[in-house]
Amino acid sequence: MSRPIYILNGPNLNRLGSREPEIYGRTTLAEVEAMCRAAASEQVIVFRQSNREYEIIDWVHEAIDGGSGIIINPAAFTFTSMAIMDALKMFPGPIIELHISNIHRREPIYHKSYVSPIATAVIAGLGTEGYPLAVKAMLNMISKATASA
Repeated sequence: MSRPIYILNGPNLNRLGSREPEIYGRTTLAEVEAMCRAAASEQVIVFRQSNREYEIIDWVHEAIDGGSGIIINPAAFTFTSMAIMDALKMFPGPIIELHISNIHRREPIYHKSYVSPIATAVIAGLGTEGYPLAVKAMLNMISKATASA
């Protein structure tokens, strides 16, 4: 698997560990990245975070041109960004939408995701432990797609 898996993180996730720890826990984004790299083993990971919508769109475009899968925690952009949704629609491989909290147990404003209808799978509510699980699931999806091609 020479093409990287892109793990993209949206706004405020750079504050993990200190932001609302009762919801998001105390694990930092750097620790999440280390967990993902450990779960990926030899697979190349591109791990990024931005508070800017256009950067996330540019990274999705980069993944379209050279990635094997996308794991995305769009954070607040989940509920607002048709632009990220449109970019993700162009990606030919598997997409996992990931949320640290269970967005469906939260306030109603968090219930309508623009990403879910186009995602291959959704992981929500497992805390930061959802990230390495998403990486393992993505590796499995890529392996199956490669075997059937």
